[in-house]
Amino acid sequence: MSEKPPEHMEPLPVAQKGGARETSKPPWIRVRLPSGESYGRVKALMRSKSLHTVCEEARCPNMAECWSSGTATFLILGEICTRNCRFCAVSSGVPRPWNPEEPDKILQAVTVMELRHVVVTSVTRDDLPDGGASAFSRTIEVLRGGVPRCSVEVLIPDFGGDRKALEKVLKAEPHILAHNMETVGRLYGKVRPGANYGRSLEILRLAAAWGGNFAVKSGIMVGLGEHRREILQVMDDLRSAGCQILTIGQYLSPGGKHLPVERFWSPEEFEELRTLALGKGFLWVESAPLVRSSYHAHEQTRHWVRM
Repeated sequence: MSEKPPEHMEPLPVAQKGGARETSKPPWIRVRLPSGESYGRVKALMRSKSLHTVCEEARCPNMAECWSSGTATFLILGEICTRNCRFCAVSSGVPRPWNPEEPDKILQAVTVMELRHVVVTSVTRDDLPDGGASAFSRTIEVLRGGVPRCSVEVLIPDFGGDRKALEKVLKAEPHILAHNMETVGRLYGKVRPGANYGRSLEILRLAAAWGGNFAVKSGIMVGLGEHRREILQVMDDLRSAGCQILTIGQYLSPGGKHLPVERFWSPEEFEELRTLALGKGFLWVESAPLVRSSYHAHEQTRHWVRM
Protein backbone atom coordinates (compact mmCIF):
# COMPACT_ATOMS: atom_id res chain seq x y z
CA MET A 1 0.00 0.00 0.00
CA SER A 2 1.49 3.37 -1.01
CA GLU A 3 2.07 6.08 1.55
CA LYS A 4 -0.23 9.08 1.32
CA PRO A 5 1.72 12.35 1.60
CA PRO A 6 0.77 14.75 4.40
CA GLU A 7 -1.99 17.20 3.54
CA HIS A 8 0.42 20.09 2.95
CA MET A 9 2.26 17.98 0.38
CA GLU A 10 -0.67 16.87 -1.79
CA PRO A 11 0.10 17.18 -5.52
CA LEU A 12 -1.31 19.91 -7.70
CA PRO A 13 -4.10 18.94 -10.12
CA VAL A 14 -2.96 16.73 -13.00
CA ALA A 15 -4.24 17.29 -16.53
CA GLN A 16 -4.42 14.70 -19.27
CA LYS A 17 -2.99 15.65 -22.66
CA GLY A 18 -2.93 13.10 -25.43
CA GLY A 19 -2.94 10.25 -22.94
CA ALA A 20 0.19 11.55 -21.19
CA ARG A 21 0.30 12.65 -17.58
CA GLU A 22 1.15 16.34 -17.28
CA THR A 23 1.05 18.69 -14.33
CA SER A 24 0.32 22.35 -15.08
CA LYS A 25 3.23 24.56 -14.13
CA PRO A 26 2.58 26.73 -11.07
CA PRO A 27 3.33 30.46 -11.11
CA TRP A 28 6.67 30.09 -9.31
CA ILE A 29 8.14 28.11 -12.23
CA ARG A 30 9.21 30.93 -14.50
CA VAL A 31 12.27 30.68 -16.74
CA ARG A 32 13.71 33.75 -18.42
CA LEU A 33 14.77 33.19 -22.01
CA PRO A 34 18.54 33.52 -22.57
CA SER A 35 19.51 36.96 -23.81
CA GLY A 36 21.92 39.83 -23.29
CA GLU A 37 25.41 40.81 -24.40
CA SER A 38 27.24 38.62 -21.88
CA TYR A 39 25.13 35.59 -22.79
CA GLY A 40 25.84 36.10 -26.49
CA ARG A 41 29.56 36.52 -25.85
CA VAL A 42 29.78 33.32 -23.82
CA LYS A 43 27.83 31.35 -26.42
CA ALA A 44 30.05 32.62 -29.23
CA LEU A 45 33.14 31.71 -27.22
CA MET A 46 31.90 28.15 -26.65
CA ARG A 47 31.16 27.67 -30.33
CA SER A 48 34.55 29.07 -31.39
CA LYS A 49 36.30 26.49 -29.16
CA SER A 50 33.93 23.65 -30.19
CA LEU A 51 33.02 23.26 -26.51
CA HIS A 52 29.78 21.99 -25.02
CA THR A 53 27.99 23.13 -21.88
CA VAL A 54 25.56 21.17 -19.76
CA CYS A 55 23.65 24.44 -19.51
CA GLU A 56 22.51 23.96 -23.12
CA GLU A 57 22.49 20.17 -23.40
CA ALA A 58 20.38 19.69 -20.25
CA ARG A 59 18.25 22.81 -20.91
CA CYS A 60 19.08 24.27 -17.52
CA PRO A 61 16.49 26.84 -16.37
CA ASN A 62 19.27 29.03 -14.94
CA MET A 63 21.21 29.39 -18.19
CA ALA A 64 20.12 32.98 -18.72
CA GLU A 65 21.17 34.03 -15.22
CA CYS A 66 24.50 32.21 -15.24
CA TRP A 67 25.57 33.02 -18.80
CA SER A 68 24.64 36.66 -18.38
CA SER A 69 27.02 36.66 -15.42
CA GLY A 70 29.78 35.16 -17.60
CA THR A 71 29.76 31.69 -15.98
CA ALA A 72 29.06 28.22 -17.38
CA THR A 73 29.40 24.53 -16.64
CA PHE A 74 31.59 22.75 -19.18
CA LEU A 75 30.51 19.38 -20.57
CA ILE A 76 33.49 17.21 -21.49
CA LEU A 77 33.71 13.90 -23.40
CA GLY A 78 31.24 15.03 -26.05
CA GLU A 79 27.49 15.56 -25.97
CA ILE A 80 26.32 11.96 -26.53
CA CYS A 81 25.65 9.81 -23.45
CA THR A 82 25.85 6.00 -23.38
CA ARG A 83 22.93 5.79 -20.95
CA ASN A 84 19.32 6.84 -21.38
CA CYS A 85 18.10 8.28 -18.09
CA ARG A 86 14.44 9.16 -18.40
CA PHE A 87 14.77 12.56 -16.73
CA CYS A 88 17.67 13.92 -18.79
CA ALA A 89 17.58 16.01 -21.98
CA VAL A 90 21.12 15.03 -23.03
CA SER A 91 21.10 12.87 -26.17
CA SER A 92 21.99 9.17 -25.89
CA GLY A 93 23.70 6.99 -28.47
CA VAL A 94 27.19 6.09 -29.64
CA PRO A 95 29.69 8.82 -28.62
CA ARG A 96 32.65 9.98 -30.66
CA PRO A 97 36.25 9.51 -29.43
CA TRP A 98 37.46 12.00 -26.84
CA ASN A 99 39.39 15.00 -28.15
CA PRO A 100 42.62 15.25 -26.07
CA GLU A 101 42.80 18.97 -26.90
CA GLU A 102 39.58 19.62 -24.99
CA PRO A 103 41.22 20.51 -21.61
CA ASP A 104 43.37 23.17 -23.26
CA LYS A 105 40.35 24.66 -25.02
CA ILE A 106 38.48 24.82 -21.71
CA LEU A 107 41.49 26.56 -20.14
CA GLN A 108 41.45 29.13 -22.93
CA ALA A 109 37.74 29.78 -22.39
CA VAL A 110 38.13 30.03 -18.60
CA THR A 111 41.00 32.49 -19.05
CA VAL A 112 39.05 34.69 -21.47
CA MET A 113 35.99 34.65 -19.18
CA GLU A 114 38.20 35.40 -16.13
CA LEU A 115 36.37 32.80 -14.06
CA ARG A 116 37.16 32.32 -10.37
CA HIS A 117 35.27 29.03 -10.19
CA VAL A 118 34.71 26.50 -12.96
CA VAL A 119 32.43 23.46 -13.03
CA VAL A 120 33.30 20.49 -15.24
CA THR A 121 30.88 17.63 -15.85
CA SER A 122 30.39 14.99 -18.52
CA VAL A 123 28.05 12.60 -20.19
CA THR A 124 28.33 9.00 -18.97
CA ARG A 125 30.88 7.10 -21.07
CA ASP A 126 30.41 3.42 -20.30
CA ASP A 127 32.26 2.72 -23.57
CA LEU A 128 35.59 3.95 -22.18
CA PRO A 129 37.83 1.67 -20.05
CA ASP A 130 37.87 4.11 -17.12
CA GLY A 131 34.50 5.74 -17.82
CA GLY A 132 36.23 8.99 -18.78
CA ALA A 133 38.13 9.47 -15.51
CA SER A 134 41.37 10.23 -17.40
CA ALA A 135 39.66 13.13 -19.18
CA PHE A 136 38.46 14.55 -15.86
CA SER A 137 41.91 14.13 -14.34
CA ARG A 138 43.64 15.85 -17.25
CA THR A 139 41.13 18.71 -17.29
CA ILE A 140 41.59 19.34 -13.56
CA GLU A 141 45.38 19.32 -13.91
CA VAL A 142 45.31 21.75 -16.85
CA LEU A 143 42.97 24.15 -15.05
CA ARG A 144 44.82 24.03 -11.74
CA GLY A 145 48.12 24.64 -13.51
CA GLY A 146 46.86 27.30 -15.91
CA VAL A 147 44.54 29.31 -13.62
CA PRO A 148 45.73 28.54 -10.06
CA ARG A 149 43.41 31.11 -8.46
CA CYS A 150 40.36 29.51 -10.08
CA SER A 151 38.69 26.79 -8.02
CA VAL A 152 37.65 23.64 -9.87
CA GLU A 153 34.48 21.63 -9.25
CA VAL A 154 33.81 18.34 -11.02
CA LEU A 155 30.43 16.65 -11.31
CA ILE A 156 31.29 13.05 -12.16
CA PRO A 157 29.33 10.00 -13.35
CA ASP A 158 29.57 6.75 -11.36
CA PHE A 159 32.37 5.27 -13.55
CA GLY A 160 30.53 1.96 -13.32
CA GLY A 161 31.68 1.69 -9.71
CA ASP A 162 35.36 1.54 -10.73
CA ARG A 163 37.33 2.61 -7.65
CA LYS A 164 40.58 3.10 -9.58
CA ALA A 165 38.80 5.43 -12.00
CA LEU A 166 37.54 7.53 -9.10
CA GLU A 167 41.03 7.66 -7.62
CA LYS A 168 42.38 9.13 -10.88
CA VAL A 169 40.03 12.08 -10.40
CA LEU A 170 40.76 12.47 -6.70
CA LYS A 171 44.53 12.47 -7.28
CA ALA A 172 44.11 15.47 -9.58
CA GLU A 173 42.77 17.40 -6.53
CA PRO A 174 39.53 19.14 -7.48
CA HIS A 175 38.19 21.64 -4.95
CA ILE A 176 34.69 20.11 -5.03
CA LEU A 177 33.88 16.52 -6.00
CA ALA A 178 30.20 16.10 -6.86
CA HIS A 179 28.13 13.09 -7.85
CA ASN A 180 24.36 13.44 -7.97
CA MET A 181 22.02 10.86 -6.45
CA GLU A 182 19.23 12.46 -8.54
CA THR A 183 16.33 10.62 -6.87
CA VAL A 184 15.31 8.23 -4.09
CA GLY A 185 16.36 4.59 -4.12
CA ARG A 186 12.90 3.20 -4.93
CA LEU A 187 12.76 5.14 -8.22
CA TYR A 188 16.22 4.31 -9.58
CA GLY A 189 14.99 1.57 -11.93
CA LYS A 190 12.49 3.96 -13.51
CA VAL A 191 14.47 7.20 -13.43
CA ARG A 192 18.09 6.05 -13.81
CA PRO A 193 18.27 2.73 -15.70
CA GLY A 194 21.88 1.55 -15.68
CA ALA A 195 22.64 3.34 -12.40
CA ASN A 196 22.54 1.93 -8.87
CA TYR A 197 21.64 3.77 -5.66
CA GLY A 198 24.20 1.91 -3.53
CA ARG A 199 26.93 2.40 -6.12
CA SER A 200 26.35 6.15 -6.24
CA LEU A 201 26.48 6.34 -2.44
CA GLU A 202 29.73 4.37 -2.47
CA ILE A 203 31.29 6.89 -4.90
CA LEU A 204 30.57 9.66 -2.41
CA ARG A 205 31.70 7.59 0.57
CA LEU A 206 35.03 6.76 -1.06
CA ALA A 207 35.56 10.40 -2.01
CA ALA A 208 34.82 11.60 1.53
CA ALA A 209 37.20 8.99 2.96
CA TRP A 210 40.01 10.05 0.62
CA GLY A 211 41.07 12.78 3.01
CA GLY A 212 41.94 15.53 0.53
CA ASN A 213 41.29 19.25 0.81
CA PHE A 214 38.03 19.23 -1.09
CA ALA A 215 34.29 19.18 -0.43
CA VAL A 216 31.92 16.33 -1.34
CA LYS A 217 28.61 17.32 -2.92
CA SER A 218 25.44 15.71 -4.27
CA GLY A 219 22.05 16.72 -5.61
CA ILE A 220 18.52 15.39 -5.91
CA MET A 221 15.36 16.28 -7.80
CA VAL A 222 11.81 16.21 -6.45
CA GLY A 223 8.59 15.81 -8.37
CA LEU A 224 9.15 12.30 -9.72
CA GLY A 225 6.80 10.52 -7.36
CA GLU A 226 9.01 10.30 -4.28
CA HIS A 227 7.62 10.55 -0.73
CA ARG A 228 8.86 12.99 1.88
CA ARG A 229 10.20 10.23 4.13
CA GLU A 230 12.24 8.88 1.19
CA ILE A 231 13.85 12.27 0.66
CA LEU A 232 14.78 12.41 4.33
CA GLN A 233 16.29 8.92 3.96
CA VAL A 234 18.45 10.12 1.05
CA MET A 235 19.64 12.98 3.24
CA ASP A 236 20.56 10.54 6.02
CA ASP A 237 22.34 8.24 3.57
CA LEU A 238 24.32 11.14 2.12
CA ARG A 239 25.38 12.40 5.52
CA SER A 240 26.44 8.88 6.53
CA ALA A 241 28.55 8.76 3.36
CA GLY A 242 30.27 12.04 4.28
CA CYS A 243 28.52 14.37 1.85
CA GLN A 244 28.78 18.03 2.90
CA ILE A 245 26.92 20.01 0.21
CA LEU A 246 23.40 19.27 -1.06
CA THR A 247 21.30 20.76 -3.84
CA ILE A 248 17.55 20.13 -4.17
CA GLY A 249 15.55 21.25 -7.20
CA GLN A 250 12.28 20.67 -9.02
CA TYR A 251 12.25 18.09 -11.82
CA LEU A 252 11.06 19.62 -15.10
CA SER A 253 10.31 17.17 -17.90
CA PRO A 254 12.34 17.92 -21.07
CA GLY A 255 9.70 16.43 -23.38
CA GLY A 256 7.26 13.69 -24.31
CA LYS A 257 9.79 10.85 -24.25
CA HIS A 258 10.82 11.67 -20.69
CA LEU A 259 9.13 11.01 -17.38
CA PRO A 260 6.23 13.33 -16.58
CA VAL A 261 6.23 15.62 -13.57
CA GLU A 262 4.22 13.91 -10.84
CA ARG A 263 3.84 17.13 -8.88
CA PHE A 264 5.39 20.52 -8.25
CA TRP A 265 6.76 21.26 -4.80
CA SER A 266 6.11 24.75 -3.44
CA PRO A 267 8.86 27.25 -2.51
CA GLU A 268 7.81 26.83 1.14
CA GLU A 269 8.37 23.07 0.92
CA PHE A 270 11.81 23.61 -0.59
CA GLU A 271 12.68 25.92 2.29
CA GLU A 272 11.46 23.27 4.72
CA LEU A 273 13.71 20.68 3.05
CA ARG A 274 16.64 23.09 3.31
CA THR A 275 16.04 23.56 7.04
CA LEU A 276 15.78 19.81 7.57
CA ALA A 277 18.98 19.16 5.61
CA LEU A 278 20.94 21.77 7.56
CA GLY A 279 19.63 20.18 10.75
CA LYS A 280 21.09 16.86 9.61
CA GLY A 281 24.55 18.38 9.37
CA PHE A 282 25.03 19.49 5.76
CA LEU A 283 27.36 22.49 5.64
CA TRP A 284 25.67 24.10 2.63
CA VAL A 285 22.23 23.50 1.12
CA GLU A 286 20.68 25.06 -2.00
CA SER A 287 16.98 24.19 -2.13
CA ALA A 288 14.50 25.94 -4.44
CA PRO A 289 12.37 25.07 -7.47
CA LEU A 290 14.93 26.10 -10.10
CA VAL A 291 18.07 25.00 -8.26
CA ARG A 292 20.41 22.76 -10.25
CA SER A 293 23.70 21.16 -9.24
CA SER A 294 25.93 24.04 -10.34
CA TYR A 295 23.68 26.84 -9.08
CA HIS A 296 25.66 29.28 -6.90
CA ALA A 297 28.58 26.84 -6.99
CA HIS A 298 31.07 29.70 -6.75
CA GLU A 299 29.52 30.83 -3.45
CA GLN A 300 29.85 27.35 -1.97
CA THR A 301 33.55 27.33 -2.75
CA ARG A 302 34.20 30.86 -1.53
CA HIS A 303 32.66 30.19 1.87
CA TRP A 304 34.69 27.24 3.01
CA VAL A 305 37.02 25.59 0.48
CA ARG A 306 40.56 26.79 1.11
CA MET A 307 42.54 27.82 -1.98
